[in-house]
Amino acid sequence: MFLDKNQPGSLAIFCKVVDNYGDIGICWRLARQLQQEHGIAVTLWVDDLQSFRRICPDVTISAEVQQLAGVTVRHWCNQEGVFSVGDVDDIVIEFFACDIPPGYIVAMAERDPRPVWLNLEGLSAEEWVEGCHTLPSPHPRLPLTKYFFFPGFTNKTGGLLRESSLDEARRQFQADPAIIADFLAQFGVTSTEMASLKVSLFCYPHAPVSALFKAWQSGDTAITCLVPEGVAADAVQEFLEGEGKPGAARTRGALTVHVLPFVAQPDYDKLLWACDLNFVRGEDSFVRAQWAGKPFIWHIYPQDENLHHKKLRAFLQRYSVGTQSLARLSLQWNGATAENMEEQADWSALWSSYQADMPDITRRSAEWQRQMLGNGDLASNLLKFVRSLQSVVAEKKV
Repeated sequence: MFLDKNQPGSLAIFCKVVDNYGDIGICWRLARQLQQEHGIAVTLWVDDLQSFRRICPDVTISAEVQQLAGVTVRHWCNQEGVFSVGDVDDIVIEFFACDIPPGYIVAMAERDPRPVWLNLEGLSAEEWVEGCHTLPSPHPRLPLTKYFFFPGFTNKTGGLLRESSLDEARRQFQADPAIIADFLAQFGVTSTEMASLKVSLFCYPHAPVSALFKAWQSGDTAITCLVPEGVAADAVQEFLEGEGKPGAARTRGALTVHVLPFVAQPDYDKLLWACDLNFVRGEDSFVRAQWAGKPFIWHIYPQDENLHHKKLRAFLQRYSVGTQSLARLSLQWNGATAENMEEQADWSALWSSYQADMPDITRRSAEWQRQMLGNGDLASNLLKFVRSLQSVVAEKKV
């Protein structure tokens, strides 16, 4: 079989960028890990190189094909094109049910052996995920079967995306205050601000940031908030009374806001590790916040009919054990309560309650991280499933 130590094989990931950075962030991490840790030749097809470049500055936007960190990156321009059997990789992953080119699917059906075809789904804590994980979906016309593969929070799912070296890198970084201070200093964080409560803020535009800023600036605790350029643009501009360009900063009351440039993925991990609290969004930064082992508030990607609120509650039911203030703040942050308007919520009370519970929430974050480690990592679990499918095919041919 091709997936062994001597012949690791090839793999294609198809990524349509919907959530600006989350989709490509996940696919880029997975592609690098599969290549670097498992020796697989990976081709990443992505339709939006502009967003890709924000998290990977080495991307050349005009290139149809380029090599990045050992991964072949192809610009997925359209659904057209005629593909040969030789164009098809051993494993084909479509991220979040994106429609891969019909010509590529035809070539998949003509290939011998046919590739393992996976639909890598979005992350959810809902119970039904366990029942749907690894379920087959036969193609209606062609001799192909696609399998659903779900990341998740239990050992009955694919687990969470995590590189093998991540935990040790985090430990070394967080163990050295001087390294943390030097890292944050490049964003303008002063030695005085290092002693404050440090918060990273990454959210969607509709988050009630202005209300939270007002609660923070009128509070008794000095807070330094680090915001990437373009995030919460209206609230940041209002607070700064000026444009939120990288390097811009202002202190009002107890709150200092610094605007950061968008950073490459390794530095974003360090930002999460360096802060005391992280506001994250979507899926990619949400997962990285869990590996940071620090308290975090999740801004979930909005869906029609508020389906995302159900997903949020399912996660909080698993995560926010014994910390009601975390659940209340999270629900309000996502507009998932009866009081879903900024002016109706008492943000000062919400924040005070959450802040009082932060020592317990910090302990829960570390406990949750250990629990997630026990489920293995997504890339290794995915390859284990692929091998099991190939073993079945091999036995049938004998």
